[in-house]
Amino acid sequence: MAKKIHPLRAQDKLVYLLALVPYLMDRDRVSVAEAAAHFGVPEQQIRDAVRLIAVSGIPGETATYQDSDLFDIAWDDFEDNDQIVLTHMVAIDDSPRFSAREASALIAGLQYLSGLPEHADRVAIATLMSKLSRGASAQPTAMGVESSALDETLALIRESVAAGTQIEFDYRNSRGESERRRIDPLRVESVDADWYVRGWCHSRADVRTFRLDRISSPAMTSESITHTAADVDLPETLFDESPEDIEVTIDVVESAIPLLGDYIARSAQRAVAGDRVRTTVRVPHFHGLKRLIVGLPGVVTVVAPAEARDAVAQWAQCGADRYTETSEGTL
Repeated sequence: MAKKIHPLRAQDKLVYLLALVPYLMDRDRVSVAEAAAHFGVPEQQIRDAVRLIAVSGIPGETATYQDSDLFDIAWDDFEDNDQIVLTHMVAIDDSPRFSAREASALIAGLQYLSGLPEHADRVAIATLMSKLSRGASAQPTAMGVESSALDETLALIRESVAAGTQIEFDYRNSRGESERRRIDPLRVESVDADWYVRGWCHSRADVRTFRLDRISSPAMTSESITHTAADVDLPETLFDESPEDIEVTIDVVESAIPLLGDYIARSAQRAVAGDRVRTTVRVPHFHGLKRLIVGLPGVVTVVAPAEARDAVAQWAQCGADRYTETSEGTL
């Protein structure tokens, strides 16, 4: 004998609807049959509830319902295919919600992070991106992070980590010297716009740091890695001091000191010089100093040695000359 289904009481109906709404919000698409099976109710009851949800919402600041204050569904999918797709959602609690612009920025960042080798759980990242998209106050702008040669190198490093094999590449050091290196990749990190991979270098039998934009012709090898991040004591600082480093005295705005990161020598003294702080940084060569200064325009002044001041001044003058030539060419 068929089981008799009793109609829901008003209180039970409210509880049922309150459970159905987040269930649908957490899914991109669900069939009427699937929802009915989940809640243990007849399919027609799901259809009736969805029609009710589609004319429900939360009044705005004017205490009147506008289109943006109501739920909406893909009606063609619902009527023709028995599929439930929420096309507009409203907040059903007091939790803050990301704007479409905020959600787009976060999703773009997550897309980039998903390509890095240390973020192995890309399924979780994809799920989070989907939730951000559905939970925003409006539909986020569709975007993608542009790929580059660095992305290809990162992808190869990720593949090497997953396979547990060593990777080799040609590396041009800070002095312009090129050498083939073979490493066990340990960690990928960034400083401002530059990306680095730290790995156990088999040529040096020690941990070394490599800047990705100086890597060329990377390739996986068939050799298994012999060191992992758990086996090696990685220093907290990305850059290690070297006896060959050049020590440069600078005056810097105090608030910008954290931006210098590991460039400030461990033994560096700090003294107030007017409205700035005088201290020292260590760089492998003057080209590296120029890259450091360009990232902090107007807040850092090179004091000594004279060779360092000249290198930065010449670099700045070359840039000014090129700007003048370009401006004159547009007249």
